[in-house]
Amino acid sequence: MKFYFIRHGKTLWNLEGRFQGASGDSPLLEKSIETLKQLGQYLQEIPFDVIYSSDLPRAVTSAQIIQSQLKVSCPLRETSLLREWQLGKLEGAKFATLKAIYPEQMNALRSNLAKFDSTMFGAESVYQTTQRTIQFIKSLESKPFEHVMIVGHGANLTASIRTLLGYDTPLLRKDGGLANASVTIVETEDFKNFNLLQWNDTSYQNLKRT
Repeated sequence: MKFYFIRHGKTLWNLEGRFQGASGDSPLLEKSIETLKQLGQYLQEIPFDVIYSSDLPRAVTSAQIIQSQLKVSCPLRETSLLREWQLGKLEGAKFATLKAIYPEQMNALRSNLAKFDSTMFGAESVYQTTQRTIQFIKSLESKPFEHVMIVGHGANLTASIRTLLGYDTPLLRKDGGLANASVTIVETEDFKNFNLLQWNDTSYQNLKRT
C-alpha cells in the first residue's frame, strides 16, 4: 500500500506564526487555495482508493480542494485520529512570544522532541499524538487499497511518519517539519516495515501550469 501524506494548505495562523493544534483553527489563505488546486492537478492521474482527512476544517477543506481536481473519483472520509497535536495552553499563542518565555521547550519542540515536556502546557505527549495516528494507519492493513491519501497536519504528521520509519524520538525533527501543501510518500507491504519514497515534496509549485 502506498500512502500520500499531505499537510493542509497555509492558514491565517500559519501566516501569523501562531501555534495551531487540535483545538485551534483558522481559514485557509486565498493563495493556498490555488496552491491546493495545483497540488490536486499534480496528483490527478493517481487512482486513489480513498482520502482520509483530519476532521479539522483546515484539513477537510484542503482535502476537498485536492479531491475536486482528481480524474478518478474516490470517497473522502474524516477522522479525529488524524487531528493535529493537542497543544493545550500553546494554542493560538505566537511562536516568538513563547520562545522568549520558554526558550528550551520551544527549541525542543522544533528540534528534539525527546526534551519536550508536554505536561507543562497540558498538551498531548509525543507518544499520544503519534500513536493515535499510527494505529489508524495500521488499521488499514486489511483494506484492499493500493493508493491512500492522508490529509493532516504538520507537527503530528512529521512525528508520526518518522516514527513509522523507525526513528527514535530525538530524531523525529532531524529533517525538519513538513511544509504546507507538501506531499510525503511512504510505502509498505506488510505494515511492519515502511519505506520513504518522497519527503516534503513541493516541487509541483514550480511547474508551469497548463
